[in-house]
Amino acid sequence: MKEALFYRKSGKTAKCELCPRLCIIKPGQWGVCRTRKNIKGKLYSMTYGKVLTNTVEPIEKKPFFHFAPGSMCLSISTTGCNLRCLFCQNDSIAMAPEPHGEDVKPLDVIDWAVKSGVPGIAYTYTEPLIALEFYLEVMKLAKKKGLYNVWVSNGYTNPKPIKRIAKYLDAINVDLKGDMKFYQKMCSVKDETPMHRALKEYKKHKVWIEITNLIIPGHNDKPSQIKHLIEWVKKNLGVSTPIHFSRFWPAYKMQRVKPTPVKSLELAYKAAKKMGMKYPYVGNVLGHDGESTYCPRCGRMAIERKGFSLIEYTDKCTCGGNIKIAGKRWSGVKVIGQ
Repeated sequence: MKEALFYRKSGKTAKCELCPRLCIIKPGQWGVCRTRKNIKGKLYSMTYGKVLTNTVEPIEKKPFFHFAPGSMCLSISTTGCNLRCLFCQNDSIAMAPEPHGEDVKPLDVIDWAVKSGVPGIAYTYTEPLIALEFYLEVMKLAKKKGLYNVWVSNGYTNPKPIKRIAKYLDAINVDLKGDMKFYQKMCSVKDETPMHRALKEYKKHKVWIEITNLIIPGHNDKPSQIKHLIEWVKKNLGVSTPIHFSRFWPAYKMQRVKPTPVKSLELAYKAAKKMGMKYPYVGNVLGHDGESTYCPRCGRMAIERKGFSLIEYTDKCTCGGNIKIAGKRWSGVKVIGQ
C-alpha cells in the first residue's frame, strides 16, 4: 500500500478527491472503488503494486484503431472500479471486495514490456484511475524507456488528476456509456457530466482520444440517444474522433438481456457517418466491414481489420486523402503496403 494522492484530511476523516464521488472515508472504511482505505486518519491506495494482468495483446483489442495501429502492447490491471455498472464485463475483478494480485514494483512492469519487445503499455480491464499511485510511477519509467502509455477508462475522473496523468499519457479510450438516465440506472452515478468534463480536459492536454459506446438493447439504443452522443462528440472532440459502437454480450447482473442486434450497431454507424464523423466503427462483430477504416475523402478502404488483426494498412489513400493516425511511428508498429 501507499499513501493516496488527491485527498484531504479533516481530523481522522479523509475526503478522496480522485473522482467525482468525493468519498468521505472514516478510519477503517473503504471508498466506493474498494481500493482506497482510511488507516488511522490517512488514506492509502491498497492496489499499489498489486497487478492481476500481465498479457501481451494487440492495441486494436483495447480498442485503439488510430493510435499505434498494428502494435502489440503489455496489458496490466488491478482490482477495483469507481463505477458500479450492472453490465460490467469484468465484474470478478472490478467488483472485488478487497485488492489482490501479484506484488510487483514499477520497474518490474517496464522489464516485462522490454522483454516482450512491445512498444507500449495499456492500463486496462478495470478503471486505471483507482491505481493512480502505482500507474503514475510505471508511466514515468515507460516514457523514459520510449514506451507509449494508453488507458482504457470510464472517464469518471476529476480535472486535477487529469493534469497529472496527461503528462505521461499518450492516448485514452473512454467508454461513454449513455445519457443521464442511463448512468443513473445502470452505473450508480448522477449523470454523464463528469465524463464530458474529463474528455474536454484530456483534449485540452492533447491526449489522443477514442470513444467506445457499448450499445445495450432497450437501454441506450434509441436513435435519439445515439444522436445525442454523436452530437456531443462531434461538437466537443471533433469529427476525427473515432467512435466504436460495440456489441453487448450478457454479463454480471444483465445475464438475461440479449446480445445487441448487429442492425442496431449498423444504424449507429450510419448515423455517425451521416452526421459527419470520419471514423465510426462496429465493434465486437468479427469480420464486419465496420471494423475497417475508410478514407473520409473517397470512401475507399484504407485500413482493413478482422477482429484484432490488421490485414492491410496505409495512412494515405490512393486518392490523396489522409487517414488521421495519432503520434509518431512507434517502433514495432506494422505498416503494410509501404
